[in-house]
Amino acid sequence: MSTMNISLPDYLKSFVDEQVAGRGYGTSSEYIRELIRRDQDRLKLRDLLLDGASSAQTAPADADYFTGLRDRACGRRSK
Repeated sequence: MSTMNISLPDYLKSFVDEQVAGRGYGTSSEYIRELIRRDQDRLKLRDLLLDGASSAQTAPADADYFTGLRDRACGRRSK
């Protein structure tokens, strides 16, 4: 694992320390890693949403669509 040192103003260092103490993180590194993972997830979701928004329009996802999807997921044949 690589090491990275960061500098924080006192008020941000205090905030991180409060989060570590109050939310069950063992260290400030664990807290920062969690923030980075959440940001990665947010960026992936953003990319997926943008891909979907720029894709060709398809039939609406109505009740019949979800019934068929549910049936396929359960291994049932659609009617």
